[in-house]
Amino acid sequence: MANDKKKKPAAAGAGKAPAEAAADTKAETAAQPETAAEPETAAEPETAAQPETAAEPETAAGPEADPEAGEADTDTSAAEIEALKKALVEANDRLLRTMAEYDNFRKRSQREKDALYGDGKADAAAKFLPVLDNFDRAAAADSDFESYKKGMEMIVRQMTEALTALGVEAFGEKGDGFDPNLHMGVFHEEDPDLGENTVSEVLLKGYRMGDRIIRHATVKVAN
Repeated sequence: MANDKKKKPAAAGAGKAPAEAAADTKAETAAQPETAAEPETAAEPETAAQPETAAEPETAAGPEADPEAGEADTDTSAAEIEALKKALVEANDRLLRTMAEYDNFRKRSQREKDALYGDGKADAAAKFLPVLDNFDRAAAADSDFESYKKGMEMIVRQMTEALTALGVEAFGEKGDGFDPNLHMGVFHEEDPDLGENTVSEVLLKGYRMGDRIIRHATVKVAN
């Protein structure tokens, strides 16, 4: 029994003062190695946000029957039709007036044109009346040949002056170069004294007013 009752070893620090025991405890704690900090677990990536489902369009509410609105639309349509009818009548009236004015203008222009043409003819005829008077005097005169010839020469000169006053001039002389725009050749002959395509004789003089040919000269052409 004496062996079974062996004394247990005293605990460390047993029998020491409380202050000493506290100092020994601190020393033991400092002597133990610090436990390495565990690595932080990497943060898991956030799950991508799911797109929001588009909201379904709300079903438009069916139009409710409105008797008053229908009557208002009918009144508006009737007013528009009346306005269009009025505009059509006005446009048609303007068109008729324009057509009438144009017809009057056309008739007036034609009358003025005819009047100008008649005035031109009367003015031209007046230029030749003195010539006709001299022809009457020559026919009624009892004179010898020389006096008669002299009178004819005066009448020809007076006639030329009357044509010149109207802007008419004669052309076509012997020795002119033949020009189909001015001359009308009716005969052809060989003449060693004249050049090629030269007017050898003037049968009828030509007359022109400015650039307008009144009559081509009738000529005989040499070579």
